[in-house]
Amino acid sequence: MGERADTAFNTTGSKWLLPVSEILGFPLDQVNFLACQLFALAAAFWFRLYLSPSHANPLVRHAVATLLGIAFLIFCFGWYSAHILTVVVASYLIIINADINNVHKYSMVTAMGYLTVCQVSRVFIFNYGILSTDFSGPLMIVTQKITTLAFQLHDGKAEERIVRPSLIEYLSYNLNFLSILVGPCTNYKDYTDFIEGQHISRRLRQHSGTCNGQNGYDKTPDPSPLSAVCKKLLICCGCMLFFLTVTRSLPITYNVDPHFVSQTPFLTRLTYAFFSIQAARPKFYFAWTLADAVNNAAGYGFLGMDENGKPSWDLMCNLNILGIETATSFKTFIDNWNIRTGIWLKTVCYDRAPRHRLPLTFVLSALWHGVYPGYYFTFITAIPITMAARTVRKSVRHYFLASRALKLSYDILTWAATQLAICYTVMPFLLLAVEPTLIYYRSMYFHVHIISILAAIALHHKHKPREPSATTKTFSPSPFSSSCSAQCQPVHSNNNDKVD
Repeated sequence: MGERADTAFNTTGSKWLLPVSEILGFPLDQVNFLACQLFALAAAFWFRLYLSPSHANPLVRHAVATLLGIAFLIFCFGWYSAHILTVVVASYLIIINADINNVHKYSMVTAMGYLTVCQVSRVFIFNYGILSTDFSGPLMIVTQKITTLAFQLHDGKAEERIVRPSLIEYLSYNLNFLSILVGPCTNYKDYTDFIEGQHISRRLRQHSGTCNGQNGYDKTPDPSPLSAVCKKLLICCGCMLFFLTVTRSLPITYNVDPHFVSQTPFLTRLTYAFFSIQAARPKFYFAWTLADAVNNAAGYGFLGMDENGKPSWDLMCNLNILGIETATSFKTFIDNWNIRTGIWLKTVCYDRAPRHRLPLTFVLSALWHGVYPGYYFTFITAIPITMAARTVRKSVRHYFLASRALKLSYDILTWAATQLAICYTVMPFLLLAVEPTLIYYRSMYFHVHIISILAAIALHHKHKPREPSATTKTFSPSPFSSSCSAQCQPVHSNNNDKVD
């Protein structure tokens, strides 16, 4: 979903649904996207029930998933889908021909280089400053998958060694209809287990000794994802309703409206910035939650049994809504937002960089998102903010742990500070262009914000952080972060230390 209702937008995909676009007042590219995702939801149920591993062999399942994915690409993007097919085929040639010690380097340069070239072209092909549902979205997801598999091949972990895939396996992993439009990027081994019918049984056996003490999972039927799918579809409906009633009435671009900037008091502008950014999130919640539901409907995404012995379908959960809205630090916000991308960044960059890990990770994230200047304003600004948050936590937090009341006041203050930081940091990401970003910075006295960040970082040089005690060495898990995790294998365990 987007903020404008220009149905005359010249989509590169099918125009079959143009009458629907005109009736609803949504751009045609977004209508095509939604239609494909709804069709994918129905196809996912069919895939699980009538093309299950007991009814079809893996080759048929790989082929059907791939063909449907390619059909979605052509329907949504027309001939531009050739870009996605090109980089996938080129990367496969690298996978099967390159030396295992260098396959990750060649794949990373090829995938990221092709993505960047397409992103540069996108700025000129499409209207500058307008974020659209174009082919670069699936290309970004494919880039993650290509590099994820290449790094896994290079690492060659003994307990889960991955062999070079066949062409149909590689195409299916990258282009399957379950994740081609929105993602998320998943582990290659998890996907092949799903296709071969081992996804659920393997995880049940893996955690049989820790979840509820029961054995003999192979003799029991696979748990049904229907409850999880219905729950996630209800969340989607709520997000859609919020978008139609609230988001459209709080456009982001109004933050840089000349009359609003010149005539409105600062606190009013700050309040509007806060609520407009809050209102912009549900469109992302909708897309990611629907994508999660589509995968679950096909029987993919089983995480294991939770602490209550109930099946959890949050293996590919891409966000924790409650964790985002109640985040008391910039790190917590990042950890709960676009989780699978965070895991990818940690895997291919943060854990491997010999030095300057945090700046390099944020720069890679900006480059992966595209070439709009707003992305670089956001991620470069995020670097000192994250450093400041670290410093404040180490220097101040232990003073507020003496009582529950002090801890509550600390949480409230840090929540407000986090939301303020998000107002300044995320806004360029949504405005995209340089001119509106600079207008916003000037109107919101951005220099004061920068001075406060630098002052916080300076605390580190004035006061040596106190050695953490036994009670503070380990971060206590937030009660709000359990919606996408399970006792057996927390979803966020792969990226919780990304910026700490």
